[in-house]
Amino acid sequence: MRSAQAAIGIDLGGTNCRAALVTSAGRTGDVLKVATRMADGYSGFLATLAELCGRLLDDSRARGMRVSAVGMGAPGIISREGRVRVSPNLPELNGQDLAADLADRLDLPTVVINDANAICWGEALFGAGRSFSSFLTVTLGTGVGGGLVLDRRIWAGADGAAGEIGHLTVVPEGRPCGCGNRGCLEQYASARGIVLAVLERLAAGQKSSLAELAAADLTSLEVAAAARSGDALALAVFAEAGRALGQALAGVANLLNLDGAVVTGGASESFDLMLPLVSEEIRQRAFEVSGRRLQIVRGELGDDAGILGAAGMVLN
Repeated sequence: MRSAQAAIGIDLGGTNCRAALVTSAGRTGDVLKVATRMADGYSGFLATLAELCGRLLDDSRARGMRVSAVGMGAPGIISREGRVRVSPNLPELNGQDLAADLADRLDLPTVVINDANAICWGEALFGAGRSFSSFLTVTLGTGVGGGLVLDRRIWAGADGAAGEIGHLTVVPEGRPCGCGNRGCLEQYASARGIVLAVLERLAAGQKSSLAELAAADLTSLEVAAAARSGDALALAVFAEAGRALGQALAGVANLLNLDGAVVTGGASESFDLMLPLVSEEIRQRAFEVSGRRLQIVRGELGDDAGILGAAGMVLN
């Protein structure tokens, strides 16, 4: 009897690493999680990854499945060969040939791509991007990430750096960004940017129920709850975030004439508070034909998008 084919999908984050067995139909087994630790250096990190994958390989054999390859989504700029050019959140990986090194440890073909591209490809294969030929994924989290699918292929760019919508300038000479620029979309539409906007307005003397919270306790979820309760300051902050995101998406629509934009990430739970302003900015700023074409939808895969997309790169 022929064994069912599967791949190991890995979502590598700055804090945790999550992995699971994935079938070609997009079904996952139990998701295993370990802390992303670099205390023992790069070789120790590889050993942790190999041990995690070993547990999944044991599980696959118990299930009568054959693991054909490993796919990983990792933060940073990743070359086509799977070498980490630069990873701001995990600098220990800078310059490392992560794909080849893990393949040697596991004796399995291994592909490493940018984590936002993995999310994008997961939505393309199994989620909200299935009906789109070309689309952008926007991940609204602590920062703002992006991935591009053009004609049903991931477009990573010449150096693996494409899709960085979070670092489009939306406010010239605006807030400084960790990338070295000022006024990046990430500083206005991310969870961190939303909190920063509230703190700025409170410091300027604007009134809000959020003033009762200590700055350290303030999160974008608290801001969203206040907005849904009618707090004027919180509503204004989400309107600002929506305008910034709409400006960026209008430019992308004019440049690429995409079918859609898939919005994912933890902060996307509050996307409905931004959407009216996003849509208005696109109507005002994009060419009519491109703006009308661009469908904006929420992602469907949640936290599993990166695992599914990374595995999908090697299964399909």
